[in-house]
Amino acid sequence: MTKALDVVTIGRCSVDLYGQQIGSRLEDIASFAKSVGGCPANIAIGTARLGLKSALLTRVGAEQMGGFVREQLAREGVETRGVTVDAERLTALVLLAVEDEGVSPMIFYRSDCADMALCEEDVAEDLIASAASIVVTGTHFSKPNTEAAQKKAIRLAKAHGGKVVFDIDYRPNLWGLAGHASGFERYVASDAVSAKLQAVLPDCDLIVGTEEEMMIAGGTGDPLQALKAIREVSAATLVLKRGAMGCIIFDGPIESLEDGVAGRGFPIEVFNVLGAGDAFMSGLLAGWLRGRPHAECATMANACGAFAVSRLLCSPEYPTEPELAAFLAKDRIKRRLRQDEELNQIHWATTRRPGPERLMALACDHRMQIEEIADAAGVPRERIEDFKVLTVEAAAAVAGGEPGFGMLLDGIYGQRAMYKAAGHGFWIGRPVEKPGSRPLDFDHMDDLGSHLVEWPVDHVIKCLCFYHPDDPAELRERQERELLRLWDASRTVGRELLVEIIAGKHGPLGEDTVASIVRRIYDLGIKPDWWKLEPQRNAAAWTRIEAAIAEADPYCRGIVLLGLDAPEAELTEAFRAVAGVPMVKGFAVGRTIFAHAARAWFAGEMDDAAAVADMAKRFATLVAAWRGATNQAKAA
Repeated sequence: MTKALDVVTIGRCSVDLYGQQIGSRLEDIASFAKSVGGCPANIAIGTARLGLKSALLTRVGAEQMGGFVREQLAREGVETRGVTVDAERLTALVLLAVEDEGVSPMIFYRSDCADMALCEEDVAEDLIASAASIVVTGTHFSKPNTEAAQKKAIRLAKAHGGKVVFDIDYRPNLWGLAGHASGFERYVASDAVSAKLQAVLPDCDLIVGTEEEMMIAGGTGDPLQALKAIREVSAATLVLKRGAMGCIIFDGPIESLEDGVAGRGFPIEVFNVLGAGDAFMSGLLAGWLRGRPHAECATMANACGAFAVSRLLCSPEYPTEPELAAFLAKDRIKRRLRQDEELNQIHWATTRRPGPERLMALACDHRMQIEEIADAAGVPRERIEDFKVLTVEAAAAVAGGEPGFGMLLDGIYGQRAMYKAAGHGFWIGRPVEKPGSRPLDFDHMDDLGSHLVEWPVDHVIKCLCFYHPDDPAELRERQERELLRLWDASRTVGRELLVEIIAGKHGPLGEDTVASIVRRIYDLGIKPDWWKLEPQRNAAAWTRIEAAIAEADPYCRGIVLLGLDAPEAELTEAFRAVAGVPMVKGFAVGRTIFAHAARAWFAGEMDDAAAVADMAKRFATLVAAWRGATNQAKAA
């Protein structure tokens, strides 16, 4: 019988705070990157990325860190109904650093934390019954309440025909066998711990551990003898993880380490070992639960572990199914895997936050044009801030809470407006270019990265570049250099990038003009998440643009049409012209919507309500025109 879930993972769940200064002691770390952590949480995310239907059974605190965990799990496609919110305890935290190759000190903040309060009552029979397998983990046998919860899950899984997977996940300091400063310690012998773990072994179908973990489960200091001891009490498939040497999978009797099945290995640079075992387990389960041969399972597991050790964080760095397939298909693999641009692009595109399928945006990121309106009215420029807030109210009146609406707003005059727009759930794009600059220059951002890191993670970088293929070589090279600088900054800080190209103001627009620019930007190695382009002369031009994007980046989110202050009737015609172009996802129009209201409002001829009503009416007209054009195209 097909089960609704492939796997339920049980146990540790934390927020990991990774030191961003590589090669530093924890004492010297100045900033941290946040991610979901903890062995079972990592495995739930890792298997979901590889196409399995996973769920997590744990507890988090009723605070912002717990909210982050639940939201990130949901974004990853992990079922969260087994995640209990604990009103009395905090979500566990872990601080980590990469001090040297293979040396990653960590501190666990786990005193009376939420995940260690998991109890039998948290284990719902319907959740366990709906899964083809469960993963129990070693740490959660260290306390009576968590041990009881996992043992209940094992009983329920076996009663409902589910497989039991045991990730030994031995952390000595979480068993009280090492001090707080010894979070990286991997092995401390303990008869008490061995006895606890050995009681679980007979019920398992798959047991996975490092040499040290097999030793603690087998109760002996020799890896081979430990495997033999485990085999005496369990018929499970055993998987021995051996770090850079890959893994060995054993079925049946074990006389030597040569009795097992090994997979393909991947000689890559080890950047950070933390979380590699959980990535390994994700790949292993993605093969094992689908009935793949052991050698294939081992190869998938080794490959996923390679991804993890080559990158900084845990779960955010694990591969997705397309990324893993592309990696395994390579004839040559870069030793510094994190520098493989092809894989990095697939990873980015398949793990970024969901974006709108259609986008109807009110663009009010204009600075120079609105300054001119305010100056002409003799009004202090400080009032531009107030006007931009009104544009958000107008957009919200049209959107009515529906998805697919957005705004372009700047950080110079639009900060308060951005707060308001976020409250409405709008897609938000923010300009970085200096208004009207040609060659391209950045507005108050000589050091791009340090500014962009301050932006909310879901804000999209928007950059307008006046670029034409007939531009002088020196101008083209300067603009391309700046675009490359922006591209590097956007990926470094993890923000989406929208590139806006206006070619028609500086030369003729032929059928291949904009398509050639798009191809050139891709040839530079830049892969924008979005394009914002001017209306084209005919369908052939759009066909060429679409082909250029599809060939270079199948993961591109799409194109939005810009307005160039065109009249409503002209924009309506432009909408009809692109309605049948699948890559065009919507529009981002500004002055056509706000210019009339801005002039009247700054001149004192319109109050706030009238300005909002005027802009809302114009925006609604364009929204209706866009929807009408796309509906007509679908019906044709």
